[in-house]
Amino acid sequence: MSNPTPATPAAEPWWRVKMLWLVIGGPLAVVIAGFVTLGLALKNPDPVLERPPVSAGPEGTTDAAHTPAMQARNHAATGGTAPAAK
Repeated sequence: MSNPTPATPAAEPWWRVKMLWLVIGGPLAVVIAGFVTLGLALKNPDPVLERPPVSAGPEGTTDAAHTPAMQARNHAATGGTAPAAK
């Protein structure tokens, strides 16, 4: 009894292997998207926004959105307003 040898498939060129394009295609798409994003960022930079001056309200208090973090950090615990900035 002889054992038949299985036929070996012919070797394909590397660009014909579909799994290779799955492995290379994802990272290649990310690199291309990164360069496109870089080009858009260099072509259309964000403008610098000027902050409006903070005006003092009644009794010398400032706008709550512009209160420094150290002065406003306990606002939730105390329920009061932050002291005026000096």
